[in-house]
Amino acid sequence: MLFMSCATQISGTLHAEGQADLNVNTSLGTAITGLIRAFATVSGEFSPDAPVLDGAAVSASMSVAPGIESVSLRNRTPTRLEGPVRISQISSFLASGNAAGFINFEQRANGGSCTINLSLSSGPGVLSHLSPEIHGYLEALMAPLATGERLTRTEYLELVSSVYGRGVSDEIAASRINVSLEFPGQVQSVRGGTYSGRRAEFDIPLVSVLVLEVPLSYEVIWN
Repeated sequence: MLFMSCATQISGTLHAEGQADLNVNTSLGTAITGLIRAFATVSGEFSPDAPVLDGAAVSASMSVAPGIESVSLRNRTPTRLEGPVRISQISSFLASGNAAGFINFEQRANGGSCTINLSLSSGPGVLSHLSPEIHGYLEALMAPLATGERLTRTEYLELVSSVYGRGVSDEIAASRINVSLEFPGQVQSVRGGTYSGRRAEFDIPLVSVLVLEVPLSYEVIWN
């Protein structure tokens, strides 16, 4: 199941000035790929050679999102995207206007901290800044992250299974987001992950992000 599931890997470096250089690698599983192609067929936009995730389109929309300096995603396969993303200021990443974003970054003389807090009240707004293409897919999958509806993890997977079949819901349940980041100093503590030296690692179930039944909260402190 893990082999067939969707997967996202994010690795990179968070700099002392608040910028971040990331490399993103994301792919779709077979069941969700089939579902998206079925959507395209119904809308009359299906092409067997077209990418399911269009790197150029996602890059173009993400490049104007708050806090992003540059993005260059390319298709390795029709269902896989890979490429660099440079964030100009992590605290303003996907933030709305002058409001504080879901990431808080502080670099002090003797160390620093970075916290991430994502809830159902803030999640849909964050997603709306990311990419219309990704938002559209998650809205079609009825993910509370896109719709704002309150569902438990079990209720959401049962809903997806009843509408799109067990294969799609099983694929979502098995999918992970793996994040590996290097920080400006030696990491002293991590909430929600593990660490070694200057690097922190996070292994996040995709369904936890899609549902946000429980707010997600992560913190890294370094010296």
